[in-house]
Amino acid sequence: MNIISNVLSKKRKISSCALIPFIIAGYPNIDITIQALYLLDSKGADIIELGIPYADALADGPIIQNASKVALNQGIRVDHVLEILEKVSGNLISPIIIFSYYNPILVRGTEKFLHEISSLGVKGLIIPDLPIEETDYLIFLSSYYNIELILFIAPTSSNDRIDKILSKSPGCIYVVSSKGVTGIRDSLNTKLSSLFDNIKTRTKKLIMLGFGISNSQQVSIISRWNIDGIVMGSSFIKTLSENSDCSNVETLDKLGQFCDEIKSSI
Repeated sequence: MNIISNVLSKKRKISSCALIPFIIAGYPNIDITIQALYLLDSKGADIIELGIPYADALADGPIIQNASKVALNQGIRVDHVLEILEKVSGNLISPIIIFSYYNPILVRGTEKFLHEISSLGVKGLIIPDLPIEETDYLIFLSSYYNIELILFIAPTSSNDRIDKILSKSPGCIYVVSSKGVTGIRDSLNTKLSSLFDNIKTRTKKLIMLGFGISNSQQVSIISRWNIDGIVMGSSFIKTLSENSDCSNVETLDKLGQFCDEIKSSI
């Protein structure tokens, strides 16, 4: 079984839900990114999603877009992300998912990119702007390099579209919680629960939910739904942003406190 799906499966067997924090590589700087990966791992994050900063992050809301902008303005590129991975490779319990838009992968060379991240211990890959019609080659290469390519299902997806995505998906599924971009939202789309039930009748594949999950109260509700993992990005990055003027120790302490709060809500 794919490593990411295996983690989700283990959580399901104990009637729990995986916590998957998301941070941007190089935000607010490389040193904090490395320390944050170790911290989130020590705080019990089941999987960690590390985003490659990108200038045209169309699926991301203002908090993540700003974090990407800050990282890019500091010169953070794919090479620096690989350096971060090299420093933590083999030292984390939590498997890493890389989140990247398609263009940086194409520019670097798809096989080269997959070979590089695989050699540094990455276990999952999410490409939010990857068309379903172009997934076959990525699925083949990802499988070859033992990386789980994770495909998206939107709340607007028709049953035919859902079946097509499920038939292609090599492992778990990422369900987008709402229309639009990532970001902090005050309320949940309660219709999602029926969407999960619909998907579960069509597949035995595991499901993670992301986009717009903002606080412990929402996590407490969602973790009782028929899902296997919760992805949270904007709120974790917001915690880093709000404490960016503090010392690294204080910034990371606040991040750890927030992770504890979310973890205890599951």
